[in-house]
Amino acid sequence: MKYAFFPGCVSRGGCPELYPSVVNVCERIGIELEVMEGAACTGAGVLQEKNQRLGDSLNARTFAMAEAMGLPIMTICSTCQGTMSQAHKRLADDPAYMAEINEILAEEGLEYKGEVVVKHLLWILVEDVGLETLKKHVTNPLVGLKMAPFYGCYIIRPTGALGFEEHPEREDSLERVIEALGAEVVEFAGKTRCCGFPILTINERNSVAMVANHTLDAKGLGADAMVTPCPLCHLNLDGFQPKAAAQSRTTIDLPILHLPQVVGLAMGMDPKAMGLNKHIISTKKLLSRVAVSA
Repeated sequence: MKYAFFPGCVSRGGCPELYPSVVNVCERIGIELEVMEGAACTGAGVLQEKNQRLGDSLNARTFAMAEAMGLPIMTICSTCQGTMSQAHKRLADDPAYMAEINEILAEEGLEYKGEVVVKHLLWILVEDVGLETLKKHVTNPLVGLKMAPFYGCYIIRPTGALGFEEHPEREDSLERVIEALGAEVVEFAGKTRCCGFPILTINERNSVAMVANHTLDAKGLGADAMVTPCPLCHLNLDGFQPKAAAQSRTTIDLPILHLPQVVGLAMGMDPKAMGLNKHIISTKKLLSRVAVSA
């Protein structure tokens, strides 16, 4: 399996621990990655609110690059996945609009034919690698650990753009992976809600309150950690958890893990190599339990 790897902005900026975790996990399970050098930011949905044509042009450029490479795109960000999926649908549904965008791409000698496939690592693990194959790579099952899934908005809606009708397993894909790694899933209402990151700069108090609501809810239901496939959700749920605890006048202390970090732990990979010592909320207590379950 080979993919054009679109790492997104955050995995090399705000969450630098994410990038090496992905690379190491993919190498272990036989996923070959060709990094898309020079690919632009997706716009994260924010740019599209102001200038949809510009946002779609940037994403169409990335799609055309992948088509030229002859590879499907792998993302590691829920926001990137959703933004690109929506751009792809708008272009596919309107040939005249695609032709207009291609006139812009022609300046770089690029053309988007509408054939690109964009898949998050989460979906690749379930649909392409397969859970049974994934289980064969698990050397340190996370037995005894309770983990709450947190999807992030863009990887679950709108379902029409994200292919849920063709792939209904995407609806509970994160729970499936958690169980395949040996951990117990903690179901909680907030798993498909917004983390609060999109409003952080305009209403920090409400954003931080959302962090408190999700983490306290999951912890109250017995979660030892929360797992997310979205680095922006990680930034908010991990980075602003201390403020959330102070604002709600309580203790939270719930580790927030990136999806590939959890997979890597179950495969017996070095926690430091995956950056688990770089989180705001300490993972030491969690890691001591993983060592016991090995």
